[in-house]
Amino acid sequence: MRKPQRLNKIYWIYGGMMGLLMVLLEVIHYRTIIRDLRIEIYGAIIGVVFLVGGILLGANMYKKRTFQSFDPNKLGLSKREIEVLDLMAQGYSNQEIADKLFVSLNTAKTHISNIYSKLNVKRRTQAIQKAREMALIHPPKE
Repeated sequence: MRKPQRLNKIYWIYGGMMGLLMVLLEVIHYRTIIRDLRIEIYGAIIGVVFLVGGILLGANMYKKRTFQSFDPNKLGLSKREIEVLDLMAQGYSNQEIADKLFVSLNTAKTHISNIYSKLNVKRRTQAIQKAREMALIHPPKE
């Protein structure tokens, strides 16, 4: 989640850009009185400015969200715990996870309990959601 200071900076930048756009449109308006341009040109200019701004902003947000990876070692998650987390995300029950990994049910439950404490969550769905946000596991394939 972004810090409030970061959001304030983004708001100021966006507000400044909008102010400059308004000044630019007023200058164009003044010149169009002289040249008698049509109102469609205003619409085209505004559309292009917002289209380019939206594409740049969207690409920047997509890049930050998609390609930002999290180091599981910072949380202290082992490779086995990441495997268990991935199987949890695929919808396997505790017994099915134990069978797939060739461990006892109690061992699987211990791994799951360790995952919950390391991710600071209380439920399976919270663990899966947090792991996806941190890019520890991949989103479901459609």
